[in-house]
Amino acid sequence: MKLLNQLLELKGVSGDESATTQFLYKYVEKQKKIWNVSPKIFSGEEFHDCLLLKFGNPRTAVFAHIDTIGFMSRYDNQLIPVGGPEIIPGTWLVGEDSLGAIRCRLQGDEESLFHDFPRGIEPGTCLSFEQNIRIGSEFIEGAYLDNRLGVYNALKLCENLENGWVVFSTYEEHGGGSMPFLLKFIQENSPIKQALISDVTWVTEGVKHHEGVAISIRDKFIPRRKFLDKIISIAKESQLPFQLEVENYGGSDGREIQFSPYAIDWCFIGAPEDHVHSPNEKVSLADLRSMIDLYKILMEKL
Repeated sequence: MKLLNQLLELKGVSGDESATTQFLYKYVEKQKKIWNVSPKIFSGEEFHDCLLLKFGNPRTAVFAHIDTIGFMSRYDNQLIPVGGPEIIPGTWLVGEDSLGAIRCRLQGDEESLFHDFPRGIEPGTCLSFEQNIRIGSEFIEGAYLDNRLGVYNALKLCENLENGWVVFSTYEEHGGGSMPFLLKFIQENSPIKQALISDVTWVTEGVKHHEGVAISIRDKFIPRRKFLDKIISIAKESQLPFQLEVENYGGSDGREIQFSPYAIDWCFIGAPEDHVHSPNEKVSLADLRSMIDLYKILMEKL
């Protein structure tokens, strides 16, 4: 779990993902020598803080967003949310500005948020939940399992992947924005017809811990049923545990695929978590394993 712990310790609030991208780039450069196929890497200013890996002759792309929710300092000790973090007064936040390291508590409510740091924090400074990783026999708990687990799954997939795109996107937690230019680049260079969204979903009355990875039939948006049926059929043949998710809200990078000018099928597939967007997100290790195993099979058979 060394890699997963390293990913969870990274800070990468939406719009400030460069440190995460640098870690991923260095990791890929080191590990690609021992992967079954060494990918072609696309990164740099042309792609902002996104990272694209092209393996062989892709038919399918896997997208994992690397940003997290968090907070940004405003004026007079005020904070404003980035994305949709849970507002829990007393929660420890960490960050850094030009004057040094910051550790403070979140105060107030959704109408008025502020911090208790003894000095002013420079406006525009990003603050993240202080990390406290707990890995037991059944669960992993901590901040930012969303979407560090999706990134971890994508990196594990790279070890044996022969054909496919693995794409690390940005901005997803705060309205998206990187997917249009990523899709344009992919379709102009090595086009695909299908995509999987490597992310985490929610524990609900119908999606539970320890019952397998969730295949999302719909959230706020509805993928094409023909493609969903193909995925579900492969999942059944695999005999891996999985669940079917049907929700009326929520979204992911899949939304931007559906709204794009390209005829690309997509499906969100991810382990369910509890305490979403809080410092104490909780995911079953068994569900994470089934997520990793199913992605490997899907990328072989789709």
